[in-house]
Formats: sequence, C-alpha cells, structure tokens
Amino acid sequence: MNYHEDDRAQRLLNVFPLEKGQINISYINSTKHIVAWHKHEKQTDHWICLKGSLKVGWATEEEGCNFKYLSDKNLQVLKIPPGVYHGYKALEPGTILAYYATHKYDPTDEHRKEIGYFNEIWDTENK
Repeated sequence: MNYHEDDRAQRLLNVFPLEKGQINISYINSTKHIVAWHKHEKQTDHWICLKGSLKVGWATEEEGCNFKYLSDKNLQVLKIPPGVYHGYKALEPGTILAYYATHKYDPTDEHRKEIGYFNEIWDTENK
C-alpha cells in the first residue's frame, strides 16, 4: 500500500494486493480544488462516494463535458470507461472517494487536459 498527500487530498493507493487492477481511497479535504482532466486508453475506473458528495466531470472530445453527482445519500458506482476524460470537485469537506481501477497505475496510459479545456463550469448552484 502506498500513501500520497497533497493540498487536494490524502490517498491510499493499491490498498489490497490484487493481481489485476487496484483499489484506491481518497480523503478529500478541500471543496476549492478541482482534480481534472485525465483519461485512460486501457483502464476502466469504478468510483463510489462513501462519504460526502462529488461533482464528477465526464467529457469526450466529440460530446464535450457533462456532470454527474455522487453522494453517500444515493450510493451508486460510476463506471468510467477508457477514452472518457474525468475529474471531480468535492462538494463537502471530508468527502471520501473509493475507486477500483481495472489496471495497475501506468503513467503511459494517462492522458491529460487542462481545467477549462471543455469550457466546463465547476461552480454549483445555490438553492
């Protein structure tokens, strides 16, 4: 198991010794950071928000950006297939994201774009 921390989150990586893929957990401290954009050519991610809530960006070059919401009040697994750029913004401090990646981390399989590339709006509406 590996541990990584920066100003965006604390992460436990490769939590269980799996032969294929890996399970990671992110404890997200800040609601001010946007963690985006990257996609994979081989890897599929499966995300679940165990605590708090997330605004998840989902984008392709052809269709642009859409947003999905994950929350501990409506537990669901979001499957992110290869070729889809993705990222997130926590909507509550202390949000916990757990995710299963079908492949071990491979930096050559990760392709990035800058925040704003898809003309997306990460703000949330006040109600």
